[in-house]
Amino acid sequence: MTAISGVWLPIITPFVDGAVDLAGYERLLRHYLDTGITGIFPVGTTGESPTLDDDETERIVERTLEVVGGRLPVFVGVGGNATAKVLRTLRRLERYRFPGIVSVCPYYNRPGQDGLYAHFRAIAEATDREMLIYNIPYRTSVNLANDTLLRLAELPSVVGVKDSSGNLAQSLDLLRRRPDGFAVMTGDEASFYTMLAHGGDGGILASAHVATERFVALHARMAANDHRAARAIWSELEAVVPLLFREANPMPIKHWLWARGLIPSAECRLPLTRVSAALAAELDALAHEPATAAR
Repeated sequence: MTAISGVWLPIITPFVDGAVDLAGYERLLRHYLDTGITGIFPVGTTGESPTLDDDETERIVERTLEVVGGRLPVFVGVGGNATAKVLRTLRRLERYRFPGIVSVCPYYNRPGQDGLYAHFRAIAEATDREMLIYNIPYRTSVNLANDTLLRLAELPSVVGVKDSSGNLAQSLDLLRRRPDGFAVMTGDEASFYTMLAHGGDGGILASAHVATERFVALHARMAANDHRAARAIWSELEAVVPLLFREANPMPIKHWLWARGLIPSAECRLPLTRVSAALAAELDALAHEPATAAR
């Protein structure tokens, strides 16, 4: 099984003049491979996966595997709200060698718990890759209950969850009840420190594009049971995280990356546009603040 812990990066997809910027993507990957992150998650929703066509997705997966070269685990975003389409995507990606997938709860059609269970079971049974389930109710309008998730955890390929439930009581209940070896990675930046304090394995964090080493250091200090040092790091990050989600993700992160010179364009694909002028000014200041952005 893949070791799923630490700080994983759900990496953005850069665009230039409407096209996927593969050269810029490669440079970005190489930058983050040297920051101490422990996993890469391409073509997730932070990577604007709903706007990518099949050929673009495959090129991004191929380039990711070439650049990473086995240094870190790569879990690819394979999800959607039509089970049959998700299964077709899995089949298209069969020729690529990566250990796992991250699959988001179906959005818009709002299935019940029986539908969620059947959806994820169908995906799990269609692949021999490891699978993280991504629960993010505020985007999907459906919450995967812990009872349902723990039933899915009985399937051999379901090895963990990206937990963005937004409900701390639910998250802590999951930590208490999860089976041995089942990874709980928070996707909710505001809960990162708290989840680590209660035994969580780490985070799959869009905000780890910014101040990456500080997120990595926080996890390391918590793993070493140095809560005082970890709390000092978290006090720095607490002020940064809300700024990155004030407007739709990944617009603020892309603006920050552009302001830092890490990507040549801050553009997203419609219906996402660009950050407001007011937020851009704050992000520009953050991008040039070494105490937060460069450490």
